Amino acid sequence: MKLIADRLDRISPSLTIAMTSKARALKAAGKDIVGLSSGEPDFDTPRNVKDAAIAAIERGETKYTDVAGTPALRQAVCARFKADHGLDFKPEEILIATGGKQVIFDALLATINPGDEAIIPAPCWVSYPDIVELAEGKPVIVACDQNSGFKLRPEQLEAAITPKTKWFLLNNPCNPTGAAYNAEELKALTDVLMRHPDVWVFTDDIYEKLAYDGFRPATILEVEPRLRDRTVTMNGCSKAYAMTGWRIGYAAAPVHLIKQMDKLQSQSTSNTSSVSQAAAVEALTGPQDSIDTMRVAYKRRRDMMVEELNAAPGLYCHKPEGAFYVFPSMQGCIGKTTKGGKAIASDEDFCTALLEEEGVACVHGAAFMYPGHFRISYATSDEVLKEACTRIRRFCEGMK
Repeated sequence: MKLIADRLDRISPSLTIAMTSKARALKAAGKDIVGLSSGEPDFDTPRNVKDAAIAAIERGETKYTDVAGTPALRQAVCARFKADHGLDFKPEEILIATGGKQVIFDALLATINPGDEAIIPAPCWVSYPDIVELAEGKPVIVACDQNSGFKLRPEQLEAAITPKTKWFLLNNPCNPTGAAYNAEELKALTDVLMRHPDVWVFTDDIYEKLAYDGFRPATILEVEPRLRDRTVTMNGCSKAYAMTGWRIGYAAAPVHLIKQMDKLQSQSTSNTSSVSQAAAVEALTGPQDSIDTMRVAYKRRRDMMVEELNAAPGLYCHKPEGAFYVFPSMQGCIGKTTKGGKAIASDEDFCTALLEEEGVACVHGAAFMYPGHFRISYATSDEVLKEACTRIRRFCEGMK
């Protein structure tokens, strides 16, 4: 009798986590590694947020909470949606989860039946297709080319929709490309969605506060309120407030779906950490100036990375609007051989050789359903990034 369930054959371990773990192992073994594979802010959690958590512990707020989150945090989430996008939600339309990934997991497993399709623009975050597969659905990957800024065009969305389409998933700004949609670009997509009343929308806005050069990412319901009855708007504290380890994600959705997500969560993790929830209330309702500090640093790092990578032979790097990633093309390196004798036939070959020969850890583009590129996270210090660029340029210049 087979021990492992067949459903696990449909998914793979997260390749971003796998590369980060490999880099950590090499570093622990004494190797000189520059890690650019982890999507995690290098900034510390703001002092006021940490103090709020400490105060919650001292008050004894260390017990179970409602599965969907504390009343205080659900109300804070409502206030944040109102302040940021003018969206009015009630606490019963809010679910607090153990990170944004659990929100996605809850929503898709609560709704997808075998054979249902989910449209996913690519490049995409590595977990979207696997969660759809785990729910016995079918990921429909739509490639968005670099010439379009890695953004989905309305005619592509229209062509991808079939009678089996259950979901359209949008990450704005996007991991891994940093591509972001403004209100006009989103309106072109929502016009398509309005013609297909059975398609639900999941918008992952986790990076929305990290945008540059005055760019403001919009969100679906801000652009088209008539989609409210079939939209899940997801966000969280991980990226904007440097709270990755606190594990706070949240969603706004119609009450009937929130109840089903709550039921699923009640039989998996139950509530998110009570202490993390108290910290999140402070993050969402307290001073927001820490975001500006991070945004200034990330913009400087983005500009440096784009300039340096475009100076490396065989690479081309598009300048993204948001998040803290660049997604350069390495197609000019395919068919070459590295100084260490490694033949480069794919983006995975490139990233493997870069790690082995120069000690720089990135994630290959095929992991994001978009070969020929690789992802770099610039959520680390300027000094580390400068060293990484030196090594990457040396690696590319050594190819024949």
